Amino acid sequence: MTSIIKETQSIKDAVAFINTIDVNKFSRLLSRIIQKLHVKGERTFSEEEEQKLQAALSLDKNALDLVLETAAFILEQAVYHSIKPAALLQQLEQIHLNPDKAEVFSQSWASAGPELVEKLKRNTFAPKKLDFVSWQLNLQMAQSSQARLKSPSAVLQLGVRNEDSEALLFLISSHKSVLSIYYLHKQLMYKNK
Repeated sequence: MTSIIKETQSIKDAVAFINTIDVNKFSRLLSRIIQKLHVKGERTFSEEEEQKLQAALSLDKNALDLVLETAAFILEQAVYHSIKPAALLQQLEQIHLNPDKAEVFSQSWASAGPELVEKLKRNTFAPKKLDFVSWQLNLQMAQSSQARLKSPSAVLQLGVRNEDSEALLFLISSHKSVLSIYYLHKQLMYKNK
């Protein structure tokens, strides 16, 4: 089985700190990390809560940050690799996490993992999502300086949305550009067959 957690110096340091934490406190800490892992842009703990955690866990700020980041990283790897709880337990013991802490990880993953996976599936990883496309073809037949002008142009309207806002993008393209896009599209379609 391939290891999902590489034993870097950072991981070794985090494991050393985690191994000093009381197992009940670590269980509650891990539970909170799991609850907040799917929320983008929001910290797991407020600054005030982190200060209380530093005192409760006898860790300085850097050590606490490392523990929080590493625990979140391990859970993210578990999600990404869809690892079974028993395999996660085994891998955590391979990086020298105490058996009681590895068991807490494994049990937390077994109970909250499926729900966490579903929540993360609903999150979009792309900051913007293409919501709709509409188009219009225009043909200019004459101009004051040219009586017999045929100048086609296309107007593409793209509706782009992210979680908080929507935007409309307009792309006005000449005949030559429209043909380039068309031929590129045909080539891509041919390659994907």
